[in-house]
Amino acid sequence: MWSIRGIVFSLTGLLLAGCMQSGTLAPSSEANFTAHDKQQLANPPYQRVSISPTYQRQIVQYHRREAPGSVLVETSGPFVYYVLPGGKAIRYGAAVGEAGQAWSGVATVGRKEEWPGWTPTEDEKRRLGPLPNYVQGGARNPMGARALYLYAFGKDTLYRIHGTNQPEYIGRAISSGCIRITNEDAIDLYSRVKIGATVVVL
Repeated sequence: MWSIRGIVFSLTGLLLAGCMQSGTLAPSSEANFTAHDKQQLANPPYQRVSISPTYQRQIVQYHRREAPGSVLVETSGPFVYYVLPGGKAIRYGAAVGEAGQAWSGVATVGRKEEWPGWTPTEDEKRRLGPLPNYVQGGARNPMGARALYLYAFGKDTLYRIHGTNQPEYIGRAISSGCIRITNEDAIDLYSRVKIGATVVVL
């Protein structure tokens, strides 16, 4: 039988990337942390890592045409952008889908969840070995602190932008297709993105 710890160390990733020129570092704040967030992240059951400055959250120039409030995932970065007014965006380092697992297209945020549970797909069970049918939300869960569920044509695509319990993989293409960002960045992005927001995955 799988332990949660076993799941944590056996799973790999999610999907996405970035563009544009770097600018001022956005302040890293716990203003959006709930009491539950602080409890879960006080002593996370995974190794704390130093994220490369390239992949740390920052405000950058943004020259594409997506409207403010939109999200862009650029898998070549890999980065996630939250578009701001005035030609700016908040850029988050990401881990994205490995070759053959990535998804691209235009979607909307159909649902948002804090500390979501995880239901492995049949494909993940085939590729990653024996997995439980469901993992409860929490710091040991591969879905991390927050999840944005991507919908297209009114249907769940099964792809998400979410936190991670493997921050050491930020900047790499190693996931099962979803887009991972650090738990701290997932909390920040979640607080900004509205239900129905457009998400463009390049």
